Amino acid sequence: MSTIIGLVDCNNFYVSCERVFRPDLEGKPVVILSNNDGCAVARSNEAKALGIGMAEPAFKIRHLVEEAGLIMLSSNYTLYGDMSARVMSVLADHVPAIEVYSIDESFLLLDGMPMTDFTPWARELRETVRRWTGIPVSIGIATTKTLAKMANRLAKKSPKAGGVLDLASHPEWLDRALAQTEVKDLWGVGPAFTAKLTVKGIRNAKQLRDAEDGWIRKNLGNVGLRTVMELRGVAVHDLESEPEPRQSCCVSRSFGEATSSRDDVRDAVVTFAGRAAEKVRRSGLVAGVVQAFIATDRFRHGDPQHSAAVSVKLPSPTDSTPRIIEAALRALGAAWKDGFAYRKAGVILLELVAPGDVPRDLFSPPASPKSTALMGALDATNQRFGRDTLRFGGLIAEDAGWKMHQGNKTPGYTTCWADIPVAKLG
Repeated sequence: MSTIIGLVDCNNFYVSCERVFRPDLEGKPVVILSNNDGCAVARSNEAKALGIGMAEPAFKIRHLVEEAGLIMLSSNYTLYGDMSARVMSVLADHVPAIEVYSIDESFLLLDGMPMTDFTPWARELRETVRRWTGIPVSIGIATTKTLAKMANRLAKKSPKAGGVLDLASHPEWLDRALAQTEVKDLWGVGPAFTAKLTVKGIRNAKQLRDAEDGWIRKNLGNVGLRTVMELRGVAVHDLESEPEPRQSCCVSRSFGEATSSRDDVRDAVVTFAGRAAEKVRRSGLVAGVVQAFIATDRFRHGDPQHSAAVSVKLPSPTDSTPRIIEAALRALGAAWKDGFAYRKAGVILLELVAPGDVPRDLFSPPASPKSTALMGALDATNQRFGRDTLRFGGLIAEDAGWKMHQGNKTPGYTTCWADIPVAKLG
């Protein structure tokens, strides 16, 4: 029996999250900007119709605010992450297994479900997600991940499909779907593969599926051959319902303004180290190496440039915020050079392992119960009362130059008590 895979993709996810709490944005061109309001990272269909491309610099489209009613919003990743968790929770309740592939996509394992046609079920699931979370989704169903991704893309673009395309229950549609899909739009086919395939005269997925194995192996390697096998209905990529433990954790930001102040960069690194420590505790891991890096703005060619990254090996792996901050500041001290205007900094935690897997020797300091209790209290307090209610280091001024520019950020509707929407009657 063939494996049945579904791929659920949230439509224009960041914009859709904003529209859940701002229905006045429906039908209007909306763009979500990157950190520091630099460029477009998400666009509504109406914004795409204006010709706004992905990663379009904000200054190039600002004139459309007056000319076409464009609405530009700062990114609100806390909101998007919470809405993503809600969508994935709804999906997980309806299928045997789920693989969260990204913040707005997930693969579903549909094997063993009592139906011969998944289309009505998928339409109902789509409506359920919209009703319970407010997020519109598209669903593609097929016998492999690659085909499910292709089906999802066609479901999203075709008005006739209505957001659902089931190629597993309707294999008679498969050849037509393959012929309508350009190779550049296939999962796992990048620009280099596309160029080689175009020279060979292979322009759509059907032609790629029917290509000779020998030519594919010689020119695209085993990676390309796996894609071809998936197009033929042979599942090569298994569903990963249990994600691999993370190997590293990075927290970094581009500053709102370049700064040559060591104190400013120090405050930023302290903040980033604290965020990283919080993340690894949430994952149930400890870090063995702390790396701090700094960099000037490489796009300002007339300015002197400097970038450096320094790693500090910890005496024993830890998730303790004070110990991680201490190591990060040591690394920053080694990386720092006076006379440069720094635009970015970050902290990376490496050699992450579960506490039970940490090798012990006579010289390794034992884990401190007091430190574990302190970190637990810190996380519990911040979770209940909001991020940075308790934090290490000096207080961050609201106008600190290194903080991100987020001039049009919407409230934390689902994660901050003060930002919960209020409805008034009468």
